[in-house]
Amino acid sequence: MIAAQRRNLIVEIVRADGAASIASLAKRLDTSPVTIRRDLDHLDSLGLIARTHGGAVAGTPQPESPYTEKVTQAATEKLAIGRLAATLVHDGDVVAIGPGTTTEALALELRLRTDLTVVTNSLPVAQAFVDSRDNQVIMTGGTLRGPIRALVGEAAARTFRAVHADLAFLSGNGLDAEFGLSTPNLTVADTDRSIAASGREIVVLADHTKIGARTAIQTLPADAIAHLVTDAGARGTELDGLGRLGVSLHIAS
Repeated sequence: MIAAQRRNLIVEIVRADGAASIASLAKRLDTSPVTIRRDLDHLDSLGLIARTHGGAVAGTPQPESPYTEKVTQAATEKLAIGRLAATLVHDGDVVAIGPGTTTEALALELRLRTDLTVVTNSLPVAQAFVDSRDNQVIMTGGTLRGPIRALVGEAAARTFRAVHADLAFLSGNGLDAEFGLSTPNLTVADTDRSIAASGREIVVLADHTKIGARTAIQTLPADAIAHLVTDAGARGTELDGLGRLGVSLHIAS
């Protein structure tokens, strides 16, 4: 059975039953769990099913705004956050950078550094370094997820698992002291965890609109974050809670 036929059957099964596990799909379609996992990641990236731990459910994940719309949201604050976050990076560092409009702002600030090794799954982050000859950029493989302009899934995670970075930079869709960093998509969250695991320290870049917000899938608990770079509009109560958990706070003005 070719991949397209198998994936069509998966969509039919999940929609008919409302949900399906990887094990049950592998048995019904007489293929390996690894193949089913890849199929589910691909179908989730297209919005045809919603990936869950161990399987999939019918419907689509919480919708994400288009990247072009995100770029205009809190644009001035994101540039300031990018500038401040860049001060944490030293020439010669190895840095892992995840997707997001705020991490793109960081990448634009790092272009004139020297001898950096940048590992990323973000197309805009890689694009920022196209003319930066003094730095090395390594892009992951993976499945393209349009709303964040990034490559996600097992191929992306595998690249990050082979990396030992000085700093891992992540964004996300929400951050609060109780739930931590979150995103609406399971595959994105899984990939972001691999980015976080590659870094000696984890740095989260989040403008004030994300502080105190919470979306469906936890990426990281708050106490796993070493540094938060945000702007002066962030809620004080949330920042106090994050600070009590040991997160070092950097406020861009």
